[in-house]
Amino acid sequence: MKYFDSKDFIKIPLRLILIVPFVVQISASVGLVGYLSFKNGQKAVNDLAGQVIDKSNSLVNQHLNSYLAIPHQINQMNVDAVETGLLDLQDFEHAGKYLWKQMQLYKNLSYNGYTLVTGQGAGSGNYPGSQSTTIDLYPLTVNGVSKVYSYATDAQGNRTKLLNNFDYNSFEQPWYINTVKAGKPIWSGVNAWDGAVGYIAASANYPIYDQSDKLLAVIGVDLLLSNISDFLRQIHVSPNGSIFIIERNGLLVANSSSQKPYVIVNGKTKRLAAADSSNLLIQATAKYLQQHLGDFHKIQDKQQLTFDFKGDRQFVEVTPWRDRFGLDWLVVVTVPESDFMAQINANTRNTIVLCLLTLAVASIVGIYTSRWITQPILRLSHASQAIAAGQLDYSVEVKGIDELEMLSKSFNHMARQLQESFTALGTANQQLEETNAELEQRVEARTAELQATIQELHRTQAYMVHSEKMSALGQMVAGVAHEINNPVNFIHGNLTHIDEYAQDLLRLVQLYQKYLSEPPIEIQKELDAIDFDFLDKDLTNVLKSMRIGTNRIREIVLSLRNFSRLDEAEVKEVDIHEGIDSTLVILNNRLKAKPDHPEIQVIKEYGKLPLVECYAGQLNQVFMNILSNAIDALEERDRDRSLEEIKAQPSTIWILTAAKDDTVTIRITDNGLGISDAVRSKLFNPFFTTKPVGKGTGLGLAISYQIVTDKHGGKLSCHSTPGQGAEFVIELLIHSAII
Repeated sequence: MKYFDSKDFIKIPLRLILIVPFVVQISASVGLVGYLSFKNGQKAVNDLAGQVIDKSNSLVNQHLNSYLAIPHQINQMNVDAVETGLLDLQDFEHAGKYLWKQMQLYKNLSYNGYTLVTGQGAGSGNYPGSQSTTIDLYPLTVNGVSKVYSYATDAQGNRTKLLNNFDYNSFEQPWYINTVKAGKPIWSGVNAWDGAVGYIAASANYPIYDQSDKLLAVIGVDLLLSNISDFLRQIHVSPNGSIFIIERNGLLVANSSSQKPYVIVNGKTKRLAAADSSNLLIQATAKYLQQHLGDFHKIQDKQQLTFDFKGDRQFVEVTPWRDRFGLDWLVVVTVPESDFMAQINANTRNTIVLCLLTLAVASIVGIYTSRWITQPILRLSHASQAIAAGQLDYSVEVKGIDELEMLSKSFNHMARQLQESFTALGTANQQLEETNAELEQRVEARTAELQATIQELHRTQAYMVHSEKMSALGQMVAGVAHEINNPVNFIHGNLTHIDEYAQDLLRLVQLYQKYLSEPPIEIQKELDAIDFDFLDKDLTNVLKSMRIGTNRIREIVLSLRNFSRLDEAEVKEVDIHEGIDSTLVILNNRLKAKPDHPEIQVIKEYGKLPLVECYAGQLNQVFMNILSNAIDALEERDRDRSLEEIKAQPSTIWILTAAKDDTVTIRITDNGLGISDAVRSKLFNPFFTTKPVGKGTGLGLAISYQIVTDKHGGKLSCHSTPGQGAEFVIELLIHSAII
């Protein structure tokens, strides 16, 4: 066996061994910290840019969905008014004032009007730069060309003076032609309007047909698009970021810059393409998208891109936005990387400077420390050599370093001291573990208390918001019901007299026909022109239909008045069945068959219930929430089913009531998709919802649970098997348990 002599190894001073590894480690740490700081900064920028863009896109989509729904809602209101007889399209003066009032409610409309198939019509305009809202009447038409009379109005909508008159042919206009061709509500496009101010507006149109599907008229609403640009400017994307919306042809709809998406040239309004915008970032972004993506019509999904502009990287996200009436736009969000990198670059530089300074300080400290450590070791080494040489009385005194001082003592003493130290260390560790366990228990208990407090605050906040909303809703619904009820009662009460008068007139005419078998030619022509025989038969049917219609309106008004007891603060004896029936009347439109889903059947199996002491309005809201959720579940199920499957198992809601002892039970069951156990366990938690954004707040069932359990001392539970529907059970005490 070969033994290596110490001469075979390179001798390195202890001071160098202590200094070099220390400096190398510090240098490596400094470099790694600087590198990771830079990389983390870049990653943070990418993540932050993505979050900012996604949030901006979400805000834009929400605004477009709500703002662009306004004209179609107005059109639907006007169609309903025509169908119920509140709006007579042949009474142009009354119709013009009716449309003028709508213009006062919706300040972002530029025009609101209609054209009959005869070319006649009425409208109301609110043009930018004008001093008042106009009323336009065109009662006369020759060969399809209408003479339009435009009047100025006062604050009450009364016509004050004739501003101008002009010829207008509706039948040649794209908005009329496209709407008639589509046969349904559509957007007829974005139009530019000329003038000293100029503007662009989107035109929403709706064809009206009679019962025989014969076209009666086309109504339309022009919505100003300047509001969208104003909204985009309010979104703070980044200091130099931009948002703009374009049509598929590349023309600007709105943008976040101060420039309008159009220019006025010689009194003519000319729309701008995004690639021609005076905003350099918008212009560069549009040109890059054209070069990189080609035809804008091919963009069907969200696109996330980057490109360089003036030496700065730009994050770009292109998101298609569509609605069911035909609009198809692109929302483009651009964020410069430099908006986020300035502070990060400064932080990186500071980190590097501090790391270098730390390296220098560490090197100096290392040199001093190595000298402080090596000198006592050298003295101990000399003492060891002296003892080995037989100088047993040789001693060395080491001061300043406890470890080296311990080496100067005997090994036995050292071993004994070490044993005592280990024993003491074990005891200390045990005490530390006990202390940590106690602290963890305290933290867990405190955390549980805080979570319970937060949950209670959430429930209280949700209920307070809900109470305020329901109080306002109750007052509004009661007022609407009262306002409708008076004229409907007047109409209903006079139908009997109209029927008697009409029968008297018909009998009189029949007597004339009986005793004047050959009337004068002029009378006979008029009888033929009005088709008197048909009028004689149909008049009774018309009056009967009017009576049915007024009865239906009175039923709806009664249901609204019953349901509007949302703001009653007193506990009263209430007929539960009356509240359920009122809720079903309000939801009747959702239960009817629609083009996209079949009729929902409601089967009521009412038991004999006594009057129940409760807050009537609050219980009505519980019924509304549960029934609305049942309808949503059935609509979702039918969306993916074939016609044969729907016929085999029609959508149905069962409502069962029963009374036993001092308790009333209401069961509301549907045959929808059902609810999983995971969802059912969170069903009554505030703000929990499985619906997409904008469809639900997650407060309906949570508030319902609080109303039933906390306010009435009852029980609300849900039983469901996925694929077999769901059942909600409400249990209430007949005699009030309300404190």
